[in-house]
Amino acid sequence: MVSEKTLKKIALAFDGTSEEPHFEKTSFRVKTKIFASYDSKTKLVCVKLNAADQASFCSFDRTVIYPVPNKWGQQGWTNINLEKVLEETLTDALQTAYQTVTGKRN
Repeated sequence: MVSEKTLKKIALAFDGTSEEPHFEKTSFRVKTKIFASYDSKTKLVCVKLNAADQASFCSFDRTVIYPVPNKWGQQGWTNINLEKVLEETLTDALQTAYQTVTGKRN
């Protein structure tokens, strides 16, 4: 399990990231582009991935990481269960989402 505090610490460590409200959720953005959001009620983090990265992360365990079950999921938006995910996996997914929206790859 990863805490909300740890999630925010990881997400805000990426260069140029800000935390802003997004409807009833919290979003993590670079400029105006959202790379992740968090719903404190459901304990779900939603990240933006490309198709290949989404398939890779979702192959891990679909009770932990899975596509959003609608058109958003087909566009790469992927849910992560904060109560089940390992911190290392969350960090990798957030970094990948950050790189997806910024176009910056290590």
